[in-house]
Amino acid sequence: MRSLLFVPADSERKMAKAMASGADAVILDLEDSIAPDAKPRAREIAREFLTTTLPTSAPDHPRIYVRINDFATPFWQADLAALETGLPHGILLPKARSGEDVHQLSVALDHAEEKSQVPSGRTRILALVTEVAGSVLQLPSYIGASNRLAGLTWGAEDLSAEIGARANREIDGTFTSPYRLVRDMMLITATAAEVPAIDTVYIDYRNHTGLTLEASIAARDGFVGKMAIHPDQVPIINEAFTPSPAEIERAKAIVAAFEATGGAGVVGFEGRMLDRPHLVLAKRTLARVGVA
Repeated sequence: MRSLLFVPADSERKMAKAMASGADAVILDLEDSIAPDAKPRAREIAREFLTTTLPTSAPDHPRIYVRINDFATPFWQADLAALETGLPHGILLPKARSGEDVHQLSVALDHAEEKSQVPSGRTRILALVTEVAGSVLQLPSYIGASNRLAGLTWGAEDLSAEIGARANREIDGTFTSPYRLVRDMMLITATAAEVPAIDTVYIDYRNHTGLTLEASIAARDGFVGKMAIHPDQVPIINEAFTPSPAEIERAKAIVAAFEATGGAGVVGFEGRMLDRPHLVLAKRTLARVGVA
């Protein structure tokens, strides 16, 4: 998933627009964008939307995730109960405290799937693992936490509030030191867990130049996608995380060069010596565009 677009779950119009945005995934939000007294109605709207949309969803349609409320609130169980008649493709777990939260959600989804009579394990989990300071110190616990884990992502806004930071970005728009640290730690943890790393939102949604730069840096560093808060951000994100034709052709050439040696560990390519890590990276590039 290159682009994951948030949309409030209390607006059928906005959800329909999000589905037509070109995003790889749409995240129906029951958490931050919904006031406490509006959550019951938002659950009803989300349930109706899922019940209507999922049965007619084509393979090329966006995946549908739901961001439930976090485990420290009294809302998350009601969120899941409301979704049992139309479970989404996945759940975004906010403010996760450790891998134990992922495991607890996985168990709850076992019961929900049993009630819904859908295949066990179908509903995936995307965990937001840096919004709580304690979670940053527990990042290794997410490794192997659940077979449902579809990826890890990070966020700076809630962590800023918890730390008490006056700002989380420099004047030039780049993240300050604490947030670069947790971003990098999350990326390494996702790699160790063998799940995709998804970059955080870019909240200055009218600044397309800034988003283009931030998304390109994330793609360079190894992230495979980025979350969005506005439909206009989706094309920019999709382009940043889609290998260019030149990158694809180069990856094909590197794979072919290794194959031509009959199993050598090192090959000469364009005047440089390449070893196995270069082959692995080339194959990952091709896998992202569906090339074996």
